[in-house]
Amino acid sequence: MKETKMWNRRDARLLLGALCLALGLAFLPAQATARHSAWKAYMADGAQAYRQGDYAEAEKQLTAALEKAEKFSLKDLRLAASLNNLAELYWTQGRYAEAEPLFKRALESGEGAMGPEHPARAMTLNNLAELYRVQGRHAEAEPLYRRALAIREKALGPDHPDVATALVNYAALLRETGRGAEAEKLEARAQAIKAKHGEENP
Repeated sequence: MKETKMWNRRDARLLLGALCLALGLAFLPAQATARHSAWKAYMADGAQAYRQGDYAEAEKQLTAALEKAEKFSLKDLRLAASLNNLAELYWTQGRYAEAEPLFKRALESGEGAMGPEHPARAMTLNNLAELYRVQGRHAEAEPLYRRALAIREKALGPDHPDVATALVNYAALLRETGRGAEAEKLEARAQAIKAKHGEENP
């Protein structure tokens, strides 16, 4: 993803608080609530360290969050979020071989927890596509970009800012594979979406 501010790029790639709120925690038993609280704290501390560029501390916290999440159901939303975030940390450090299987597990877990059309799943699809793109694995990246874009368009509407992000990311791959004319069309659409939202939210 190409963002002007690094912190914005990092925030946009993490699955965090919004997922926690969808879990119906009031109906969990006390022990499960305690495990969730510990998981949530590890995720928050890991995200903060990640945004600050303290990758060693981020890895420590996000690994602890994943260990907690492994004790939940294999289709639990928290497991998908934990896997995605640790994979994103590895991706940022160029540790691609470690990131790839985590992104794939996040997709499998996320589909069970959220269904195949959830926008959060589109984020992980995008992240794995970006991982493939930077390695030059364009044939593997392209269908993931397409799928992420389709999910966002369906779930959020064709003019949502997240759709613009998906368009820009896919356009980057098109440019790298010599399809500049196709890329320009996607970039123009993304720019129109951004301009529209800029007018609505000056």
